Amino acid sequence: MDATFWAFIALVIFLAVLFYYKVPGMIGNSLDERAGRIRNELDEARKLREEAQQLLAEYQRKRQEAEREAQDIVGAAKHEAELLVKEAKQKTEEYVARRTALAEQKIAQAEQEAVNEVRASAVDLAVEAARNVLSSKVDAKAGGDLFKASLQELKSKLN
Repeated sequence: MDATFWAFIALVIFLAVLFYYKVPGMIGNSLDERAGRIRNELDEARKLREEAQQLLAEYQRKRQEAEREAQDIVGAAKHEAELLVKEAKQKTEEYVARRTALAEQKIAQAEQEAVNEVRASAVDLAVEAARNVLSSKVDAKAGGDLFKASLQELKSKLN
């Protein structure tokens, strides 16, 4: 009986002890449990991936909606700005037209006042000249009467 034989016998006894204590079944059960945990983790990872894809799709849809809404807001703001520019331009033109008309009216009034002032000065000068001429040619009482009559006639024509 050599050492190989005793090694074989020890191996058989070792395997018998392992089968007696149901070690292969425990190893199988352990492997089955581990496979179940891995399967559950894979299922959970698949569910999480599906949820992540759904969330990604939802966020992309919301982003597209937000971009469309932003474009609409920008378009509305541009349109409103154009309207404000048109309105401001129109109001400016109206203001300039009113101010021009007012300035023209003031100029016309100043011209009329200047003409009236020149006329009044001319009348005063003419009256003074007539008085001087008449006073030198006509006696004082007749000249005064003539002067008063001429002055009244002139005033009635001016009014």
